[in-house]
Amino acid sequence: MKRSRINEILATSDEMIRSYGFVLPPFAYWSPDEFKQKSKTALHVIDSRCGWDITDYGAGRFEEMGLFLFTLRNGLLADLRSGGGMCYAEKLLISRQDQLSPMHTHVIKAEDIINRGGATLIIELYGSDDDGAFAEDQGGTVWCDGIRRDYAAGEKLRLAPGESVTLRPGDWHAFWGEGGDVLVGEVSTVNDDETDNIFREPIGRFATIDEDVDPMHLLVSDYRAWLG
Repeated sequence: MKRSRINEILATSDEMIRSYGFVLPPFAYWSPDEFKQKSKTALHVIDSRCGWDITDYGAGRFEEMGLFLFTLRNGLLADLRSGGGMCYAEKLLISRQDQLSPMHTHVIKAEDIINRGGATLIIELYGSDDDGAFAEDQGGTVWCDGIRRDYAAGEKLRLAPGESVTLRPGDWHAFWGEGGDVLVGEVSTVNDDETDNIFREPIGRFATIDEDVDPMHLLVSDYRAWLG
């Protein structure tokens, strides 16, 4: 993805988030130079990879297959493994109309996916086999707003604004907006996007960036190169 396109997405996504009454934390608006200056006091933000995240899954077709995310807060896997401390994470996502977030599952993370506003969020669901692999004929059980729901393999949940679903490790899912764009909330156990996203197809989690202009803000995938 071109950095100029990423900068455009950052600006329009921030506008959409604000239109629903959400305001991002101050570090969201630091310039790259400010982030460098404040990196020692922002170690938790950096280590837990909080911040902006825009991906086309390495396919170069963001409008068709992509996702905007902002990680608001995140714990560390060490806390989750010890069973104490900051064992949770929270994100805001924007799922554009007909923009696919492809079929994937998580080994560790359990998550609530919440329609925070906008159009209908479609979530396509499959279960897993005994080894946790994608099972084309396997359904399962999920909880929608605390209500048990059994689903058949490939069933599409339709979440209206205010509705949510709880997904556990091994629940395979893909999602997109139907009829318009959707502001999505995610509340989960500790999030590790580098190792805990298992995709059905051999695709990447992060975009490759063409640096045609300077970044407006750093993405979480920029931290290692820019902040060391």
